[in-house]
Amino acid sequence: MTERSVVIAPDSFKGSLAAADVAAAIAQGWREVRARDSLVLLPQADGGEGTMDAVEATQAGSTRHWVDGVTGPDGRPVRGCWLELADGTAVTELAQMSGLPLMQAPDPLNATSFGLGQVIDDAVSHGVKHLIVGLGGSASTDGAAGALVALGLELLDVSGRPLPPGGSALDRLASIRGAVRRPERLTILTDVTSPLLGPTGAAAVFGPQKGALPAEVAVLDAALARLATVLGGPTDLPGMGAAGGCGYGLVTGLGGTLVPGAAYISRLTGYDDAVRSADIVISGEGRFDSTSLQGKVVGHVLGLAARHGARRAVVAGQVAVRPDDLWTESLVGLAGAVPPAMAHPHRWLVEAGRRAAAALG
Repeated sequence: MTERSVVIAPDSFKGSLAAADVAAAIAQGWREVRARDSLVLLPQADGGEGTMDAVEATQAGSTRHWVDGVTGPDGRPVRGCWLELADGTAVTELAQMSGLPLMQAPDPLNATSFGLGQVIDDAVSHGVKHLIVGLGGSASTDGAAGALVALGLELLDVSGRPLPPGGSALDRLASIRGAVRRPERLTILTDVTSPLLGPTGAAAVFGPQKGALPAEVAVLDAALARLATVLGGPTDLPGMGAAGGCGYGLVTGLGGTLVPGAAYISRLTGYDDAVRSADIVISGEGRFDSTSLQGKVVGHVLGLAARHGARRAVVAGQVAVRPDDLWTESLVGLAGAVPPAMAHPHRWLVEAGRRAAAALG
């Protein structure tokens, strides 16, 4: 039996398992069939939910810093977190302290990114020079105004009074005062290319996902336009509309640089190097469909694998497309239906790993 070099590099299965757990389960099944193969487990992410988990799983010597009493997106306290790597770089993700699942109920006009700023401030107070912030899964459409206030800015109305939290209040913004506390270098990860404003912008594209009705989308877009008028800077850079306009706010207010999240995490976790010598690459996500190969984690992972001549496989909760050049397996197909697949994902991932080994080894 020829020994194979296998890289297992999935995204998380949202609402089910972290990417590291997905990789471990697939590896368990593979080893039961082909124990002598060399397996490298490199969980991936794109800057959204699960980014810190993926980086932590591949970075020896990393340390989590917890921040108590952070303001959640609806004003209730949550526990924030950032990850310090061995070289002093730090990683955090907006979804962890300002994400939509933290809301008791959707509130698109008033939800805030204030907690993100508090976590950034904590990292800076610990001496972090380079901070990586993953955007995705936000509850708010406030252009990172809340985060900037947490970091030292005052957003004032025409009477000089501070604005209340939330994106809709920005339509009353008249002036900005103060200075921000920020790291020397800020890298912003996103998997979207939307600008801040207009029909493809933050409010129009992502507002409805946060509960915004058409009239509220119009309010939020106008409010973000007002923020841009007062804060200044371009609004049309790809990714500025990410996380309710936080891409714009962190670039303009903190001097951050927007980069594609999947490609950045791929380099940071070592996948770019590991794939060069891989015979087989297995990736995965909750649902594999026609959009998966268009800039998402799975698409990036498989694209590099193809470039280096590795055989490619996808294990997903649901598989909507089956390209001829990919081996695919669906947990729903193995379990027979969605409920048992969701109830016991580890079991079916292990089985998928066994089948992948039998088919590809």
